[in-house]
Amino acid sequence: MRLGGAKSKMNTQRSMHVYEIRPRKDHRGVNLISDALPFGLLWYSGPNASENAVDYAKFFSRSHDAMIRLYDSR
Repeated sequence: MRLGGAKSKMNTQRSMHVYEIRPRKDHRGVNLISDALPFGLLWYSGPNASENAVDYAKFFSRSHDAMIRLYDSR
């Protein structure tokens, strides 16, 4: 039995960054949470906090796959 060879397909695993945007418990904005961030957490406040957090995650993950999860305050 011969294993491998030129015709066999290699399974390559691509890294994916996962970003979570969660409302703060003190209701003063949102937290952007990810292992890809240098300190693990960024805090956004103001009327466009969620939009700014999503834009940050999209910008810094443009060279690889990413998943952005946006949670509400329920």
